[in-house]
Amino acid sequence: MPKKLKLASAQSRTRATTAETLHALEVTTRKAAEQGIDLILFPEAYLGGYPRTCSFGAAVGARSDEGREQFLRYFHDAVDLGDTPAGAGEDWVERRLELPKGNQYRGDGTREELERISRETGAFVVTGLVERCAGTLYCGVVYVCPKLGILGKRRKVMPTGSERLVWGQGSPSSLRAVTTEIKGVRLCMASAICWENYMPLLRQALYSQNVNLWLAPTADARDAWLGLMRTVGIEGRCFVLSSNQCVRGSQLPDWITAAGQDSMSDDYVCRGGSSIVSPFGDVLAGPLWEVEDEILIAEVDFEDCERGRLDIDVAGSYGRLDSFHLAVEGLDLNPPP
Repeated sequence: MPKKLKLASAQSRTRATTAETLHALEVTTRKAAEQGIDLILFPEAYLGGYPRTCSFGAAVGARSDEGREQFLRYFHDAVDLGDTPAGAGEDWVERRLELPKGNQYRGDGTREELERISRETGAFVVTGLVERCAGTLYCGVVYVCPKLGILGKRRKVMPTGSERLVWGQGSPSSLRAVTTEIKGVRLCMASAICWENYMPLLRQALYSQNVNLWLAPTADARDAWLGLMRTVGIEGRCFVLSSNQCVRGSQLPDWITAAGQDSMSDDYVCRGGSSIVSPFGDVLAGPLWEVEDEILIAEVDFEDCERGRLDIDVAGSYGRLDSFHLAVEGLDLNPPP
């Protein structure tokens, strides 16, 4: 019997404020739910924003006052999920951390809003975000179940290029896959954020957990990105959702455009390229180029993942585990229950 679900990739851009972006996420999720989707993915840094083109006034050995003001604005746009700097893992997920006196929850309420949206729409929501914790920003992903709330959260372990100026490194322990069941279909899902997908050992760490749904929120709008997503689908024999923003220069935050970049044109600074790929590397939807605020949808049969294991299972028989061994500090590579 086929095990079918409807998956969606949202090519949505960050709005002027985080509150507006949260509202846009709700509108998009409701629209997708009306079309019968079961799970939807939003892009990298969707909540809080990807600071495209911004240098934050930094050069080797120098930082400017203007750049510090930009960072301050960006810091305030990030979301506070009430976690700890080291990442409290299951204690955070299960709400076992101490509450501030007089408050009903930790953080700024973003966690609770995401859980409400998922619960009311009935859609499983996965979104990229910029998380502020103590004095550091992290690029992260949260998995939000309509029945149980947030099931997990992870922080990008290796920010790329200039991202390292403003984002800290997350713990590899947060690469743990998340399991759930939707309409009788068992999902084992994990997220690799943007260029983490180019890290072979990180990919193998996720494959090792028997992932059947691979989530790739990204900021990469290069043509080569689709080839990588097809490779992940084939290697992992998993369905792949990739979601990117489609943004014009004029739509960047005013704290970026006002700092000597008032002449930003209406040209695209990020062209999108969101896609959905099968376990055989076939492109099921997309890539979507230069289209703003659109949803890609594909109905898929998760038994295709097992069909693909006839000839390749890189985390099992095909991986020659008798000869090759991978260990990740703090991460259990066994498939989660």
